[in-house]
Amino acid sequence: MTRVQLNGRPTAEQYEQLHKQMKRRGFTRVIESSEHKSYWLPHGDYYREASVSHDQVLADAKAAAAAVSTDYEVIVSEAPSSKWSNLKSATKADAAAA
Repeated sequence: MTRVQLNGRPTAEQYEQLHKQMKRRGFTRVIESSEHKSYWLPHGDYYREASVSHDQVLADAKAAAAAVSTDYEVIVSEAPSSKWSNLKSATKADAAAA
């Protein structure tokens, strides 16, 4: 899981650009449950499933954030599983677009 926060007073347009930059690097804003249901992640959170190192995931997220702003924060974590509550349902179309 990766979290990116744009500091200062980021605009909605900056966050839309961030989402596009993250998607270009293989990140998504939707997560899938073990029951194959899709859910939107909280704002600023991204998921990426890839066989790359933490360093590479961090570098990719930083590059995406830096393409939008000079003032940002990024954290990357890895866990074998995730649990969540009250995430909004996402359609398959949402998942493809996210």
